[in-house]
Amino acid sequence: MSLIKLNVIDLEKTDYKGGKSSLCPGCGHDQISNVIIQAAWENGIPPESIAKMSGIGCSSKTPAYFLGKSHGFNTVHGRMPSVTTGANMVNKDLSFIAVSGDGDTASIGIGQFIHAIRRNLNMVYIIENNGVYGLTKGQYSATVEKGSKKKKGMPNEQQPIDLCAMAINLGCSFVARSFSGSKKQLTSLIRAAMSHKGMAIIDVISPCVSFSNNDESYRSYNYVKGNDEILHIVDYIPHFTPLAEVDIPEGKFEDIKMFDGSTLRLETVGSNHDPSDAVSALAAIHHATGENKHVTGLLYFNPEIETTDEALGLTDTPLVNLSENLMRPSATSLEAVNQGFRNN
Repeated sequence: MSLIKLNVIDLEKTDYKGGKSSLCPGCGHDQISNVIIQAAWENGIPPESIAKMSGIGCSSKTPAYFLGKSHGFNTVHGRMPSVTTGANMVNKDLSFIAVSGDGDTASIGIGQFIHAIRRNLNMVYIIENNGVYGLTKGQYSATVEKGSKKKKGMPNEQQPIDLCAMAINLGCSFVARSFSGSKKQLTSLIRAAMSHKGMAIIDVISPCVSFSNNDESYRSYNYVKGNDEILHIVDYIPHFTPLAEVDIPEGKFEDIKMFDGSTLRLETVGSNHDPSDAVSALAAIHHATGENKHVTGLLYFNPEIETTDEALGLTDTPLVNLSENLMRPSATSLEAVNQGFRNN
């Protein structure tokens, strides 16, 4: 008889699972779903305190496959950040996990993506980036590298949009890139993102087995494994595990403190990358791009940026829990506000 393993809040891992996947066998997106389940379970987040947000695409089908006991909202194409903004303003006590694709984010939803970063919305934003439109027969998306070739057709001739570089330039407070096949790295990054206050973007290279898992594709399993420029070994230490009980790496490492008291430990591999330096992060991206490689790890981190609710001065109590008399200003209060506008 095998013992059932429980997490820190005494829940089984099955409490974090969803329905059966209908994606193509071997799809990288399913691996990401499994990592989200693992990360939320290991962090001990109550499933009912999570809201899953998504748009349209193969990626946006995946919230049905994880966290079946959580809240969820499947929005129209490219509009997920706006709906998440509204939901966040009403109930900021929820933990928002958003899943989008490269088409949903980098094309029709790019304006929404930009303004969500500008607001520093409190959410985890996972981009399941396969470089194609999988639901409509595999056309190239805006993120695929120039020269990359699918199983059929001509190579891509257009320059790509690098969503991590864009996010760093816009001042996003947490930016990382990973690979759906790198389970340990991706799990640590998602766990850290769940502990972050502000917008945490993780761009995950997720091969499409149906249209672009061939050797000529820069997004195939074999290509990414052979051209993954890893910045550091990533290890996440939750706030409920004392650091003194964790083995210290032999080489050079850096500990980054997260908002909830957890620690993201970055063990140096090769060159020493400073995730607090935006210029260094952009240089790492451009260097890897010039060599047709994918740089992975925590690219940039800045915990000092105000979140939307802080900038707006929202109440500590979520708006959804405020009584009607507190939400509706009195006639006297309303007149004072209007008088202020008249005086200006």
